[in-house]
Amino acid sequence: MRLSRPLLVLLAALLALPPALAAPRFEGRQVSVQAADAQAFLQGRFPQRHSALGGLLELTVSNPRLELPPGTRMRLGLDLAAATAGGTPTPVGRVQLSSALRYDPARKAFFLEQPAIEDFRPAQAGLALDEGTRGLLNAWLADYARSEPVYRIEPPLAALLGGVQVEAAGVRDGQLYVLLDRDPALPASE
Repeated sequence: MRLSRPLLVLLAALLALPPALAAPRFEGRQVSVQAADAQAFLQGRFPQRHSALGGLLELTVSNPRLELPPGTRMRLGLDLAAATAGGTPTPVGRVQLSSALRYDPARKAFFLEQPAIEDFRPAQAGLALDEGTRGLLNAWLADYARSEPVYRIEPPLAALLGGVQVEAAGVRDGQLYVLLDRDPALPASE
C-alpha cells in the first residue's frame, strides 16, 4: 500500500501532538471534534475576568462545562463571581448558555455565534441575576464570542488544510464539524 505525501504529512502531524491534546478526526471532507476534546481546550482558557465601569466592577467567569447535544447549538455552563472596587470575588451563580458556532478559516477556530443566556442558578437562595450583572455578562459574552475560540485546530494540522475551503461548520451529531470543499489528504485538482 502506497500512501500519498499529504497523507504521510497528516499522519506525522497527528503523531507529533502531545497525548493531552486530542486531535480532530479527519473523515474524507469532514473534520470533526468530540465534546471532550473541545472541553479540554476550553478548560485551559479559564478563569477569565472582565472589568466594567473603569474597574469598579469585575466579573470572573470559570469552570466551563461544554455539551454538544443533538441539534445545531452547543451548551456552555459557567460559574460567575463578581467583585467591586478590587475586592474579593463573591460567587453569583452558574449560567447556562446556548450558542450556534461559526468557524473562522483564517484562525482555524470555532467561535460562539449568537449566544443566548438560557438559565441561571444562583449561588445562594434568593439571589437573582440583576440587570447590572446581566449587562456585564452580556458584554463579556459578546466580546468572548468575537475574540475567544471555543476550539482551535492545532497549527500542525491546520497547516495541512492550506488552500482547502470551508463549505459549512457547526454542531452536528454531538460534535463540532467542518465540511471542506475537498479531502485534505488529496492534492488539489488543477
